[in-house]
Amino acid sequence: MPLALFALTIAAYAIGTTEFVVVGLLPTVANDLSVTLPMAGLIVSVYALGVTFGAPVLTALTGRMHRKTLMLGLMGVFVVGNSAAALSPTYEMLLVARVISAFAHGVFFSIGATIAADLVPENRRASAIAMMFMGLTVAIVTGVPLGTYIGQMFGWRATFWGVSLLGVIAFVGIAALLPSNLSRAEPARLIDQVRVLGSGRLLIVFGMTAFGYGGTFVTFTYLSAVLQDITGFSESSVSLILVFYGLAIAVGNLAGGRVADRNPVRALTILFALQAVTLVIFTFTAVSPILAIVTLAALGFLQFANVPGLQLYVVQLAKLHRPGGVDVASALNIAAFNLGIAIGAWVGGIVVSSSLGLSATPWVAALLVAFAVGLTMISGALDRRSDNVLQTA
Repeated sequence: MPLALFALTIAAYAIGTTEFVVVGLLPTVANDLSVTLPMAGLIVSVYALGVTFGAPVLTALTGRMHRKTLMLGLMGVFVVGNSAAALSPTYEMLLVARVISAFAHGVFFSIGATIAADLVPENRRASAIAMMFMGLTVAIVTGVPLGTYIGQMFGWRATFWGVSLLGVIAFVGIAALLPSNLSRAEPARLIDQVRVLGSGRLLIVFGMTAFGYGGTFVTFTYLSAVLQDITGFSESSVSLILVFYGLAIAVGNLAGGRVADRNPVRALTILFALQAVTLVIFTFTAVSPILAIVTLAALGFLQFANVPGLQLYVVQLAKLHRPGGVDVASALNIAAFNLGIAIGAWVGGIVVSSSLGLSATPWVAALLVAFAVGLTMISGALDRRSDNVLQTA
């Protein structure tokens, strides 16, 4: 693999860390800025919303920019956003800083995948894209727990300074290693995105993504607080548990790709159903340290196992219903992932601040995932109806 690809992987690692590391720092941030835990949870929601709505618009607006210049600009914005987060004197300023970082996130992955594919021969493009996205997976396994540990030891601001440093390293790597003669694809216009959103079949899949993937974030956003306040783990133990949880996520992501290859709808139905059941079980096992860890292993495995199947399914349906907008549909599904994170974190905040409290977040999360199960079954039924019509014709 060319060295330039490693620069993109480092950038993906930094971006993945800054997106999810807040999950482990919410109690610390809430105490330091004198806000409630649900208000701190909005730090997760606003970031996800920034990716959701900023990515498609900014990708369209920057489509004609020189690729290397754009990537350097994105990492510059990323460093500014995380530095601003570290310096934020108030909760409101921290929210603004998170939105700035989110804008860089969405465009980076939209453009970065295309660049990664162009850096290698055609028969190695999938591997190159997987290499870049591996930075995101590794960030969940190592960056999030390490960032959580740093935040607990030296304050949450130190974590954002560390992420900013990663951004600087990625900026230098891209400047030194990324070729200047990268090809430019025809930019996706906003009207193309609107046409994809006009497909009812694709909207169902976007709903599956938002509720099936995002539903877990009702609990995941407040996982650190659940482990400390309900399970009884010490603050220092949470970092180690997040490493374990991240490993389960990585294994689940790989396994999910294999089981979804032949029949993504069937695989997604089973995965979502298992995820909902596991969340209900966690409602009861969260009070026991041993049982909680066992349940979290299963939950971590399932949380990202649906990602490959969702991406594969949306591409398959786009080829049938919007053949001219396959790339746009794929990008909008990425937006749906982040919209789901925003919805999950927001709903979690409502639950935590209500009389239900932290202990109710798992079963509320299960309800959202169960809604995704219903959407998946409806989509599968529509697929079978279309197949029957074609066979009859």
